[in-house]
Amino acid sequence: MHHYPKDIYTEPEDIDVDTLRNLGPLTPMAGVWKAERGLDVHPKAEGPKKQAYVERYELQPIDPQANGPQLFYGLRYHTHIVKPGEVETFHDQVGYWLWEPATGNVILTLTIPRAQCAMAFGTAAPDAKTFRLSAVRGNVTNGILSGPFLEHAFKTVSYDITVTVNEDGTWQYEQDTVLVIPGLAEPFHHTDRAVLTKIGEPTPNPLAAD
Repeated sequence: MHHYPKDIYTEPEDIDVDTLRNLGPLTPMAGVWKAERGLDVHPKAEGPKKQAYVERYELQPIDPQANGPQLFYGLRYHTHIVKPGEVETFHDQVGYWLWEPATGNVILTLTIPRAQCAMAFGTAAPDAKTFRLSAVRGNVTNGILSGPFLEHAFKTVSYDITVTVNEDGTWQYEQDTVLVIPGLAEPFHHTDRAVLTKIGEPTPNPLAAD
């Protein structure tokens, strides 16, 4: 666990305002991306269902964020997913990818419009090409919150995501959301994976753009 200074109020001096220069392992992810052949495995009454999907994933730099002496650089993201050939939303998600240079912490916040949010934590070197983040039900720093129906019917007990940056400039994720569902003897592993190809460059964060 990182030991923060006794002074919890004073912010760092001489902060580099250019977020794109300070994203550590998140650097290759900045920009606008598309995946043509993602794969989702989710629960249905008759059993697990495999579903191909198309994804647009936008990650834009935010200005540096200070909590007293703590300093984050990050990307605000929105990912929108549809089934191939359809326009109806299959999955929508917003949040932040955050990097804390002083500790090596990587943090993902996520919110979906099905009344659920989570915060996943991991650690990585600044030049890491792969890293893993986790959230666990009941944790106070990397936990999961769900609305009443999801808590009853599809109780999320853990969430893990592994990101890998590829040599060809793409990046990919594999995620596993573990659900407890009434009537099933074992927890269900709701999985998603996709490879994303860049279709647009990131926009400099507001402070750096001035």
